[in-house]
Amino acid sequence: MKINTPSNSSTISFILLGFPCPKEGQILLFVLFSVIYLLTLMGNGCIICAVRWDQRLHTPMYILLANFSFLEIWYVTSTVPNMLVNLLSDTKVISFSGCFLQFYFFFSLGSTECFFLAVMAFDRFLAICRPLHYPTIMTTRLCTKLVVNCWVFGFLWFLIPIIIVSQMSFCGDRIIDHFLCDPGPLLALICKKAPVIELVFSTLSLLPLIFPFLFIMGSYALVLRAVLKIPSAAGRKKAFSTCGSHLAVVSLFYGSVLVMYGSPTSEHEAGMQKIVTLFYSVVTPFLNPVIYSLRNKDMKTALQKILGI
Repeated sequence: MKINTPSNSSTISFILLGFPCPKEGQILLFVLFSVIYLLTLMGNGCIICAVRWDQRLHTPMYILLANFSFLEIWYVTSTVPNMLVNLLSDTKVISFSGCFLQFYFFFSLGSTECFFLAVMAFDRFLAICRPLHYPTIMTTRLCTKLVVNCWVFGFLWFLIPIIIVSQMSFCGDRIIDHFLCDPGPLLALICKKAPVIELVFSTLSLLPLIFPFLFIMGSYALVLRAVLKIPSAAGRKKAFSTCGSHLAVVSLFYGSVLVMYGSPTSEHEAGMQKIVTLFYSVVTPFLNPVIYSLRNKDMKTALQKILGI
């Protein structure tokens, strides 16, 4: 029987199905995600400390990286702790306010990540294509402005649409077949269909993905053209090494996101969405510190100094 309760009711709640499996499987997943979460916090925290304490890393590239690592800590924290609680819960209930807070922070942090990846690509473009002008263009002041703008625009982008959705009424059993409050299954629970709101939300969701992605591709096209003009192989290798880590992170993040948004719908859509969302929201933040520490000599040296290796 359909249930129609105003969305501003203090008693309304949702059920996050998460990963349906036997109790033993739930415990195994709990241990696995707990380890990944703790390693993610430690890895990104080490990068922040390395940039803070090593004077050689007080440059725009590493300042952006430290902010990106700080972002990754909160990005993974917006989903994993609740997912861990959900794995051990029998009811798997999340409150109305808890659902929409997670909804807001997850998508705001995701948008902020897209903006940061674009700014980091801009930094690499200036460093390789405009090396003589780089110190005068990418000043500490400009770097600070870019960082602030990434955070502000990222957190303002979804604010009004989420407020509008939160004021609507929800019907049915209010089951969300996901491990987080995702807009797809959430909008499907609205009592009265609102195609305009769904269209607006879909558009707003895609814009922070598409425009930064196109900007990143354009930046690296210009970087590639500039690098190919370098006469020596050693010079080309050095130029590529300065942006290799960033390209790897962009490939991981956008690769999984584009698979999710570009893949055709199927009967396994819910399962596929969980796997892909898990990859870009949990696995990618976990791998980022590894990528940056392995491919960057200065970062590797700073981390070894901090860890006493």
